Amino acid sequence: MTSAPGRRSSIFTRLLRHGFTDPSAAERLLDSPELATVRNDPVLLDALGGTADPDLALHGLVRLLEAQDGATDRQELLDTVIAAKPLRDRLLGVLGASAALAEHLARHPRDWQALVTYEPRDLHPGVEEFERGLADAADPVALRVSYRRCLLSIAARDVCGTVDVAQTAAELADLATATLRAALALAAADAPEDAAMCRLAVVAMGKCGGHELNYVSDVDVIFVGEAAGDADEGKALRAATRLASHMMRICSETTVEGSIWPVDANLRPEGRNGPLVRTLASHLAYYQRWAKTWEFQALLKARPVAGDLALGEEYTAALRPLVWKAAERENFVADVQEMRRRVVANIPAAEVDRQLKLGPGGLRDVEFAVQLLQLVHGRADASLRSGTTLDALKALAAGGYVGRADAAQLDEAYRFLRSLEHRIQLHRLRRTHLVPEDEADLRRLGRSLGLRTDPVAELTREWRRHTTVVRRLHEKLFYRPLLDAVAALAPGEARLSAEAARERMVALGYADPAAALRHLEALASGVTRKAAIQRTLLPVLLGWFADSADPDAGLLNFRKVSDALGKTPWYLRLLRDEGAAAENLARVLSAGRLAPDLLMRAPEAVALLGDGDGGGLTPRSRASLEQEILAAVRRADNAVQGVTAARGVRRRELFRTAAADIVGSYGTESQPAEADQGALVDLVGGAVSDLTAATLAGTLRAVVREGWGDTLPTRFAVIGMGRFGGHELGYGSDADVLFVHEPREGVSEREATEAANKVVAEMRRLLQVPSADPPLLIDADLRPEGKSGPLVRTLASYEAYYRRWALVWERHALLRAEPVAGDEDLGRRFVELIDPLRYPAGGLDEDAVREIRRLKARMEAERLPRGADPKLHAKLGPGGLSDVEWTVQLAQLRHAGEVPGLRTTRTREALAAAREAGLMTEEDAAHLDEAWVLATRVRNAVMLVRGRAGDTFPTVPRELAAVGRYLGYGPGHAGDMLDAYRRTARRARGIVEELFYGGL
Repeated sequence: MTSAPGRRSSIFTRLLRHGFTDPSAAERLLDSPELATVRNDPVLLDALGGTADPDLALHGLVRLLEAQDGATDRQELLDTVIAAKPLRDRLLGVLGASAALAEHLARHPRDWQALVTYEPRDLHPGVEEFERGLADAADPVALRVSYRRCLLSIAARDVCGTVDVAQTAAELADLATATLRAALALAAADAPEDAAMCRLAVVAMGKCGGHELNYVSDVDVIFVGEAAGDADEGKALRAATRLASHMMRICSETTVEGSIWPVDANLRPEGRNGPLVRTLASHLAYYQRWAKTWEFQALLKARPVAGDLALGEEYTAALRPLVWKAAERENFVADVQEMRRRVVANIPAAEVDRQLKLGPGGLRDVEFAVQLLQLVHGRADASLRSGTTLDALKALAAGGYVGRADAAQLDEAYRFLRSLEHRIQLHRLRRTHLVPEDEADLRRLGRSLGLRTDPVAELTREWRRHTTVVRRLHEKLFYRPLLDAVAALAPGEARLSAEAARERMVALGYADPAAALRHLEALASGVTRKAAIQRTLLPVLLGWFADSADPDAGLLNFRKVSDALGKTPWYLRLLRDEGAAAENLARVLSAGRLAPDLLMRAPEAVALLGDGDGGGLTPRSRASLEQEILAAVRRADNAVQGVTAARGVRRRELFRTAAADIVGSYGTESQPAEADQGALVDLVGGAVSDLTAATLAGTLRAVVREGWGDTLPTRFAVIGMGRFGGHELGYGSDADVLFVHEPREGVSEREATEAANKVVAEMRRLLQVPSADPPLLIDADLRPEGKSGPLVRTLASYEAYYRRWALVWERHALLRAEPVAGDEDLGRRFVELIDPLRYPAGGLDEDAVREIRRLKARMEAERLPRGADPKLHAKLGPGGLSDVEWTVQLAQLRHAGEVPGLRTTRTREALAAAREAGLMTEEDAAHLDEAWVLATRVRNAVMLVRGRAGDTFPTVPRELAAVGRYLGYGPGHAGDMLDAYRRTARRARGIVEELFYGGL
């Protein structure tokens, strides 16, 4: 039939107005013989225009009409569609939202009649109604057809808005329950002997257990089996396993009618490696002894659904007490949060922004937050023990565990995200949680959710709005009520009880919850601008503190900083406006004692933690440090003031370096932890060494200026030794140095030496005067003749001594010598003097090599502290710093005369040069480098955590855990850290024994 031009234009316009995107194709379908009697009926066009996708709905209707068995059936369907609004809305609504269900109707053309009935009892079917709907299914294929017919009725009620998203999810869970029962009955009918021998309970987990299932989702289950009567238990369990396996196949396998959904039993004890079916006693023994925190979290949703329901109830009754004790486990909150982070980390990068379920601000964030609160407070409050997310959220708000406004926003967001998830899955009946990118798909989804003006833009805006709300609230949900409890911020609203607040603080890892709550009260109470900003910041800060090994210290230190700076406008503005500052501060305040101690002595250094003008956390160059310190010395009235200023700069810059190290080691929400541990070691070693050199240069200038004016009677240089000369100082290292001088023209050696000694004595005194700034200890024990030799020598004296008396250990020590302060020309000439000694042209003779090996053996035997575990001693233990450094230095003494690359004071550079020169394999060099870096990191960690230097791992559990966090180990993994250290050191020791005692 050909339409007249005017009529065609009119119909085309009407179709566009009713939401068709392809009016030409729609017009052809309306002109088809199947719609001949109703093509001009405005009721049909209006109904199609009300669907999510009018084009899809019309196409599905024509296919359904074509599939009818003869003209009579077609007319019956058409008459009913036109005359019965409930059927019209249901049928066209489904056809416009689900291509998969349209396909089912085309294959089973009489199933449309399942949508005709519109009685009140049909609006909210439960398990019994669905069981009746599946009752006639005598085989797996028939079960699939019956399942889809039931699904059709659920989808119809859903898309028409007869039920909300929570009711839809509950109906889907009830249909899954009925399907599991039907599948188990089919399996039992195929193996009656197995069925008679055992009792088998099917316990639903996950969303099915929580009565909140998706359209297409794995159905998570756990099986519990027992012997029936006096049957043998082993045989009964094998029979139950066969039944369970068969039931899973009936649901999961693909037939001519497709599959239903996979049945997933991997939440069982030991996962896929454990037996499919266990007895109740076996389940109980596993959960009492071996289960991890996440397994108790999963049990929140356990619900018996099929098989022997009495056995299933015994299972849940036996395990329920264990679930509500899970929050008492060490590192409980950290374990739950780590599981969430792991889930996010495993999302492919290309999918993160479209992940509706697992991505940031997605469904899982709401579910994890709710479950965390349930586990903490459900021990004492049975009203919180629902397996359904929205019901649990409502109960949490009613009990004051969550603010009502926050709960309402999360409820709204969760409902929207679940509705969007349902509509995405309904289209093809495929398991997906990705928001599509195709505009046509987004248009259909938007219209299906009632967004009709600009469906794509409105959907995108609403989706982003709700994910933003969830991201903002999901962690705040845990911490905000603590502030309400202590500060009485919302009169009339239910609040956490004192005991509930204490429970929550304990779950967060606070050892002294009462003190922590007092700190919160002091920080959050009041009507000042400071209190208002801190109330905004604290929910986030508390989360970061809880992510550390010492939340108590983090909160206490924050209170101290706040008390010191809270009235300073820039401080509050910094934390509020500069994204990184608050998180950096939280990390620094809770990572140990050193950085907070440095900060408390001058809290204004918190400005360094921001993104802006404070200089950030990048260590400053030696030149800029010297420039600042020397300028401060020039402005000072005397040496004491000058050195005080230099020490103040040193304290501030030590804080900057420690903060950069901590933030780099922990990572932040926007920046992952530094993967290259060697880079962090180099950062600290270089920064602290440069800072020490600049401090010595400033102190030298201050002392000379006060005692002699602009010119000292003798040229004077400070030579860095040991780790100082190697640019490898740690936070707690002394400054190992040599002092060299050279009398100026016309000055006697005696006068020059007296002046030099006075300079050294005054430098050492001023750098150790008790003050708010940490002392800098100068150690000159590596000088010729050690402690017995003169503290200061002339260059000529050094030359005479080394030419005549130099011992092997002294030549060895000179490998790390490098000028760090004072007269540059004198320092250069000192290096020229010692180079032939430390880089001998012919290498070392065998006597010298034996002497070095003997010295090392004696040092290991005599210097290792009594009672220390050698395997965990980072400096002197096997595979520790000493092992690696002596091996590298032996290579330098023997080969640097011929290998210029070995002429360096830095261990890692020399190690790389030895590898390039073929003195050791690439693999051996890599293992030695790894061991040296790890041992250095351990020493840095101990100083950061304890506030004092140490070479062994702490024995206090909380301090050991803090070292672990710094080294990248999560809560509860301190044992793994120690094992990894022993393994790394043992491997390095094997290489050292091969090279140091033979191969070099």
